[in-house]
Amino acid sequence: MDTRLLQTFTALARTGSFTGAAAELQLAQSTVTVQIRALENTLRTRLFDRLARGALLTEAGRRLLTLAEEVLEAESRLFAAAAEDGPVNGTVVVGAGETLCSAHLPGVIAALRRLHPDVEVHLQACSTAAAVEGLRAGRLDCALLLEEQVDYPDVTAERITSQPLVLLCAPDHPLAGREQPTTWDELARENFFLHEEGCSYSDWLAERLQAVAGAQPRLTRFGGIEATRACVTAGLGLTVLPHANVAESLRDGRLTAVPGPSLPNVPVHLARHRRRQPSRAARAVAAQVVRHFHT
Repeated sequence: MDTRLLQTFTALARTGSFTGAAAELQLAQSTVTVQIRALENTLRTRLFDRLARGALLTEAGRRLLTLAEEVLEAESRLFAAAAEDGPVNGTVVVGAGETLCSAHLPGVIAALRRLHPDVEVHLQACSTAAAVEGLRAGRLDCALLLEEQVDYPDVTAERITSQPLVLLCAPDHPLAGREQPTTWDELARENFFLHEEGCSYSDWLAERLQAVAGAQPRLTRFGGIEATRACVTAGLGLTVLPHANVAESLRDGRLTAVPGPSLPNVPVHLARHRRRQPSRAARAVAAQVVRHFHT
């Protein structure tokens, strides 16, 4: 069997659209249609129902999808084994939250360019939910997750480090430079600018503030940490961010740490799909990620 037909089959199953599968595979839509029809003829069963809103897997299609993915994974291992003695090359797609993308992954890419110049790394800033879905769908080769626990079907993760959190304000904010630590009751009356929902440490802080009796903290969420940091630097409120993302701002005095309750460190997990065999390039990227956090 031509495994290209299986690649087209799994792409159509992921996207649910002949147009989407064609775009993902960089094929003409008519080619996708012909290949799916050829696979159905070979297997003597219909794999998709063609509906107005797209392509929906039939019962037979759902049964065969996992087997098709296993065949493609075996093919990938075959080629990987054949290339073990050659140079490390290929494209690796890494998903991570914006805090990790901006503070750590540029250093990983710089080191990889020196060690493995033929490895190309693509970064995708995404939430934990989007990263897990990307791993399951095969769009990501690995992901870095800022989560206390990682427990998802089909995903395996190893804890590689943890990130200390810092409660921050502008140097001229009333809470800056206090001798006595700020209490949760006091913090619950402040304005906070936090990363978007789904960010583990921002969600934790929001829940902790809202748990204070009679508290009515004003919480503003942003999709990016730059907007968060800008509002706090302007003296509009407080935030919490990993130390690595604000180390320079703390050094040059644009931000200052608020003396207050102790904050937990946030674990960083390196996550992969449980059943996917990583390529040599993906293994090289993962090794450099671990090395970066351990040095």
